Amino acid sequence: MDALRNLFRSWSSDARLNGKTVIITGANTGIGKETAIDLAKRGARLIMACRDMEKADAALKEVKDASGNQDVVISKLDLSNSTSIREFAEKINKEEKQVNVLINNAGVMVCPYGKTADGFEMQIGVNHMGHFLLTYLLLDLIKRSTPARIINVSSTAHKWGTINLEDINSEKSYDKQKAYSQSKLANILFTRSLAKRLEGTGVTAYSLHPGVVQTELWRHLNKPQQAVMWMAKPFTKSSVQGAQTTIYCAVAPELETESGKYYSDCAPAKCSQAAMDDEVAQRLWQLSCKMLSISWE
Repeated sequence: MDALRNLFRSWSSDARLNGKTVIITGANTGIGKETAIDLAKRGARLIMACRDMEKADAALKEVKDASGNQDVVISKLDLSNSTSIREFAEKINKEEKQVNVLINNAGVMVCPYGKTADGFEMQIGVNHMGHFLLTYLLLDLIKRSTPARIINVSSTAHKWGTINLEDINSEKSYDKQKAYSQSKLANILFTRSLAKRLEGTGVTAYSLHPGVVQTELWRHLNKPQQAVMWMAKPFTKSSVQGAQTTIYCAVAPELETESGKYYSDCAPAKCSQAAMDDEVAQRLWQLSCKMLSISWE
C-alpha cells in the first residue's frame, strides 16, 4: 500500500496563478472540484462552469473555504445544449478581461443511450461536441490572454475507441462502452488538431488521463462492473489524486513550450495509434464543425 501511495502522490509545485483567470467545466464534483480548490489556492480567479446550480452553490462554498480565495464564481453551463454553451460563452466574452486556462473537464460515462438537445448521442455530444463548441466560442479571448492553455480531460479508455465517422451518434447500434471510448479518443484527436492550428499564437493544448478515479461517473456501470471496481478500489485514485495531472498541465512552467501531447501521472504518456491519426483527426474536425454549424479552419 505504501508503493501505491507513492505512485499516486500529489504533484508538488509552488507555481502561482495570481492575476490569471481559469475556467473549469464540471467543477462542482470529483476531480473538477479538487482541481478548482488547488488552482484557487494558487491565487487564480476561478470560474466554475456547472450544469446543476444547486450542487454548484455547495461546491462554491467548499472551494472558497478550502482555498481561502474569495475570487471564485459559478456560472451555468449545460454541455448537452448548444444554446446554453453559447449563452455561457457570450457572458464570459462580455464580462471577463481574460481567460488564461480553459479546462474541459466535465463528462458523462457509459450512460444509457440518450441524445443531447442538439440531437447528438449523449457521450460524444457532451464529452466532445460540447467542449469543441465552447473552445471555439472562447478562443479569441483566450488568444488575447496569452500565454494561455487549453486542457482536455480524456481517459485511457480512448485506447479501446474508434471514431465512427459514418455513425458518430451511434444510431445504427449502441454500445455504451464503445461510445464512451469514442468520445475520449475524440478528446485527444481534437487536442492534436487544435495544437497545430494554434502554433505560434502563445496558446498551448494538452490532453490527459486522470487515472482510474473514484467519482460519480461510476454510477452508470452495471452491477458486475461496479463489483469489479469495488474490488479494485485500493488500486484506484481519490479525486485529489485524480486531479493532479490536470493541475500539472494547467500549471507546470516546463509545459509552456509543449503542445498537443497526452499526459498521465504528471508525465508524457503513450496514446493509441488511432489517437495519432491526423487524417481521422482532420475529418473529425470537419464533421464537428458541420454538425455544430460553425466555420473553424
